[in-house]
Amino acid sequence: MNYKIIDLENWERKDLYKLYTSDLKIVMNLTVEIDVTNLVNFTKKFGYKFYPCMIWAVSKIVNSRDEFKYAKKDGKLIKWDYVSPSFTDFNIETQKFNKFVTEYSSDFNVFYTACQTDREKNKNIVGFIDNQPENVFDITCLPWVYYKNFTMHIETEQRFFPVVSWGKYVFENGAYKMPVTIDFNHAVGDGFHASRFFNELQEFISNFADNALESIVF
Repeated sequence: MNYKIIDLENWERKDLYKLYTSDLKIVMNLTVEIDVTNLVNFTKKFGYKFYPCMIWAVSKIVNSRDEFKYAKKDGKLIKWDYVSPSFTDFNIETQKFNKFVTEYSSDFNVFYTACQTDREKNKNIVGFIDNQPENVFDITCLPWVYYKNFTMHIETEQRFFPVVSWGKYVFENGAYKMPVTIDFNHAVGDGFHASRFFNELQEFISNFADNALESIVF
């Protein structure tokens, strides 16, 4: 869990960072429909659960770009080497959720196994699991509804993590479509970066089998 301290005076976003952390505090929110057909087909063919697969895909894209790994620590702006997903998991029997972290791994098999183990271990706990690490970003899911827009604004001056959400996927015109939302602090990125997140996520999911199977041995 390492990080780099950002030299603000020599950082290319210095002026924008100062503007968006003082006079004009903005959190961008953007919802885009993603084609998850290949991911759904992958889970059905190989018997995987959709939720941890989607968490891994999002985590891969988040960790591929610096703008999603910034935070404040001891009053200084830092960039984590990597960030892990802190996600909600719903218990259908109690109709309550818990929230915990599975450590990020770029290896699909490692992450998927750890995620499923964590879900089983924490399934009877309600609310936030204690002692979550600092280097995290947020994930939540509304699998019961296909939505057009979803906003979850989190006030924090310590982390500039994105909040990624998604809803129910539906089959329409021969493809599975799903709304995905990102909340993203303007201090560390712009609309370009939020848009790139969706473009790269779509490309990654469209080639999910190839991306995942690199680390799976049957």
